[in-house]
Amino acid sequence: MTTPAAPQACDLLIEAGWVVPVVPHGVVLADHAVAIRGDRILAVLPRAEARAAFVATEVLSRPGSVLIPGLVNAHCHNPMTLMRGVADDLPLMTWLQQHIWPIEAKVIGPAFVADGIELAVAEMLRGGTTACAENYFFPDIQAATYSRLGFRALVGLPVIDFPTAWARTQDEYFDKGLEVHDNWRRDPLVSTCFVPHAPYTVNDAAFERIRMLADQLDLVVHCHIHETAHENTEAMKQHGSRQLARLDRLGLVNDRLMAVHMTDLTDAEIALCADRGVSVVHCPESNLKLASGFCPTRKLQLAGVNLALGTDGAASNNDLDMFGEMRTAALLSKGVSGDASALDAASTLHMATLGSARAMGLGDRIGSIEPGKQADLACIDLDPLETQPMYHAISQLVYATGRHQVSDVWVAGVRKLAAGELVDLDAGAIRAKARGWRERIAGIRSEA
Repeated sequence: MTTPAAPQACDLLIEAGWVVPVVPHGVVLADHAVAIRGDRILAVLPRAEARAAFVATEVLSRPGSVLIPGLVNAHCHNPMTLMRGVADDLPLMTWLQQHIWPIEAKVIGPAFVADGIELAVAEMLRGGTTACAENYFFPDIQAATYSRLGFRALVGLPVIDFPTAWARTQDEYFDKGLEVHDNWRRDPLVSTCFVPHAPYTVNDAAFERIRMLADQLDLVVHCHIHETAHENTEAMKQHGSRQLARLDRLGLVNDRLMAVHMTDLTDAEIALCADRGVSVVHCPESNLKLASGFCPTRKLQLAGVNLALGTDGAASNNDLDMFGEMRTAALLSKGVSGDASALDAASTLHMATLGSARAMGLGDRIGSIEPGKQADLACIDLDPLETQPMYHAISQLVYATGRHQVSDVWVAGVRKLAAGELVDLDAGAIRAKARGWRERIAGIRSEA
C-alpha cells in the first residue's frame, strides 16, 4: 500500500471559480487553485486536490472570480500619463511636433519621469497589468522607479537623432544607455532593451550600432515602425525604400524586433515578419485616436506572426486600460478583415499576456500560469451584474469585463492589489503630484 505524499508547504493558495492559464490555448479550468511559493508558481490543480497537496500560509478564496496571468502592456510611454488629455483630436505629427515635444522640452526630467511612472503603475495595477515595455527618456530613473514600486518593466535605452534632456549626442545616448543596462542587468523585475524612436528619427549608423550591441547583449529592439502610410511615402523619397526594407538592409528585422504599430503593411512585409520571427505590437486605440491606420492583425495572425498588445502612452490613448484594449483589438480586427472569426477571444487574451511577454523576451518567465513561472497574476470578479450570466470566462473577459472588476494582483508573488485597494502605494499622494504637474503644464500651454 502506497503511503500518501505529505502535503507540501506553500506561501499562498489562490482558489478561483475559473483559472485561465493561457497555455494550453483557450483552456478554462473550473474550480481550480494555484499554489505559490516565493515568486514562483508551484502547481495548478483542482481545488480539492490542491487543498490535499499543499499546506498554505494563506488561502485566498475567490469562487466568483477568474484568475489569469497578469496582463502585459507591450508598448507604453508611462511618464506621459502626466500629459493625459493635453492635446486631443489632432493628427500624429501635429500632435507630436506642435504640442507634445514642446511641452516635454520644458518639463522632462527625473521628477517628471518618476511621478508619471508612479501614476501609471497605480493605474496599471488597478487594471490587472503586471508588466510593461517602457519607451521614454531617463531610463535610469525609470528603472529605479519600477524597482522601488515592485513592478515588472522592460526599460528602453533611448536613441534619437536630436538632443534631449537625457543626452546631447549619439555617443552620449549609447554610453549612458549601456551604463543603465550594466546597472540593472541582474535585477529580478527590471530588464532593458534598445528603443530607437522610429526610422524617421534615427539614422543608419545608429541603427547599425544598435544591431551590433543587441546581438552582443541579446537585447530586444523596441521601435515605432510603419505607424502611418505617410511615414513610408517619406521614406521612399529619402531612402528609396519603405522603412521595413531599410531596417532589413541594416540587419534589424529578426526575432529581437518589437515592431510597434505596423499599420501600413504589404503582404510581402507580413511574410517577411513571419519568416524572421518579428513580434508586432498592436496599439489599436492610439492608432484609432490619431487616425494612424489599421494594423492588419488578421493577416499577421494567419501568417503566424507573434502578436502583442500595448496601450501606447496616455497622452494619445488616453488610458492604460488593457481590458479596453483587448476589446477594441478584437472588434477592430473583425471589422477591418470582414471576418467575424478574426482575433477570437482566446487569441486576444494570448496577445495581451504570453504574446506580449514573448515579444519582450520574457515568455519563459511570465505570460501564462504554469509551474515554474513567476507568479504575476490578476484576479477578476465576474459576479457583478454586468458580467452575468457567465457562459465562457475568456469571452467574458474580452467582450464584457471592465478593469474596475480587477480585485487582486500579484507581481512575482507579491500582492500589489488586495480586494481592489492598492497595497503599498499612496493614492492620495499620487493624485496630489498629478495635480501639481497639471498646474505646471497648463501654465506652459497658456504662455504658448
